[in-house]
Amino acid sequence: MAERFSKIGFVLSIIGAAIGLGNAWKFPYMVGSNGGSAFILIYLFFAFAVGLSIFFAEMAMGKISRLDTVGAFKSLATKGASSWKFAGVIMVTGLFIASFYTLIIGWVLKYVILSFGELPKDMASSETLFVNFTSNGIGEQILYFSIAFFAYFFILTKGVKSGIERINVYLIPALFILLLLMLGYSFGMEGFDKAAKFLLVPDFSKIDQAAVLNALGLAFFTMCVGIGCILTYSSSLSDDTNLFTSSLYVVFANIIISVIIGLIVFTFTFEFGSEPSKGAGLAFISLPTLFAKLGLLGNFLAFTFFISLFFAGITSVISMVEPFIFFLSKSLKFSRNKSILVVACVVYILGILCALSGTSEFKDALTFFGKSFFDLLDYLSSNIMLPLGGILFAIFVGYFMKFELLKELFVPYMGKVVFKIWYFLIRFVAPLLVLVVLIREIS
Repeated sequence: MAERFSKIGFVLSIIGAAIGLGNAWKFPYMVGSNGGSAFILIYLFFAFAVGLSIFFAEMAMGKISRLDTVGAFKSLATKGASSWKFAGVIMVTGLFIASFYTLIIGWVLKYVILSFGELPKDMASSETLFVNFTSNGIGEQILYFSIAFFAYFFILTKGVKSGIERINVYLIPALFILLLLMLGYSFGMEGFDKAAKFLLVPDFSKIDQAAVLNALGLAFFTMCVGIGCILTYSSSLSDDTNLFTSSLYVVFANIIISVIIGLIVFTFTFEFGSEPSKGAGLAFISLPTLFAKLGLLGNFLAFTFFISLFFAGITSVISMVEPFIFFLSKSLKFSRNKSILVVACVVYILGILCALSGTSEFKDALTFFGKSFFDLLDYLSSNIMLPLGGILFAIFVGYFMKFELLKELFVPYMGKVVFKIWYFLIRFVAPLLVLVVLIREIS
């Protein structure tokens, strides 16, 4: 791929990859339920010790090799190159995630359209609307899924500069502005104080082993590591980009935007006497009823909230499929459009199966090992393949790459002391902690 990211384009693209739909419910809920800012401090420690360590590992592989994931493992291995190339199979994780993630983006798009009409006024009608849509509205689900699908694959056909970078340069600032507008409105509501206390006031009594493990898992999953995205984007990184500061921007932007979304979501939740709930139900069931209480203003806020989620989802899902597209283009010498077509067919078929697996007509036929096809892909990718990918990157860079290459790449940006700390973390700390995540997720 001859195209190169600009410095700002690279940073915004990685931020777009890291910030996804989970920022709207998983991050805020976990922070509020595990000690507020006390949990954030633990999360930050693990984000640097684990997430950022593996982030740098992927970045090094991409920047030094200028190849795809398979090619990078094969060309950089000091020994066992013929075996290490199979580690590139972790790219499949992105395709799995993209399939059900695109379906959820379709749900978001449905609620963007819904915000122009009458919003459900109570929890019962809101839940009925959501359940009917996901269980019985096969045609409507496939329609919104297809719109989201074609939107981001069209962006991918434009390449790195005109596609991935341009969409992130526009959408990430737009997302931030929309969130600031909603946050500004939230300041004047009584629920804001409760939301701030829920998220930001430290409660060390809630910090136990479970909270620490939650922080560890969240730190790993919110950095977009383990699928080859950072490696792929770094392969197209311009030579004048400061690797160290760019990475720090991603970490802090991720947590700042997550906290802002949390303050917005829980301000409305507490303002109208609702309770914080975990998962997509908060966005698709609880919040529409709260927005409905504000009349036309509620419709505007609902539109703003769901279009923000749509932006976050699109920028994130692009990063999940780009590694495999880059692999087909670089290693198998497919044209970019042919590579996109192959990946698009796989994602579309898997996504349709995910949609059908939640419907009453096809649920039984698409249930495996007690899980729907949607839940099975979610479990395999999130609980097994992502942590496994993180461990592979950490071990490879820590033990199977030339130390001098890493030193030459990072010392000019980090300095010798920070480089030595990172190298220690990637060899001894990150693999062990991600193994803890893996064991916990599959147990």
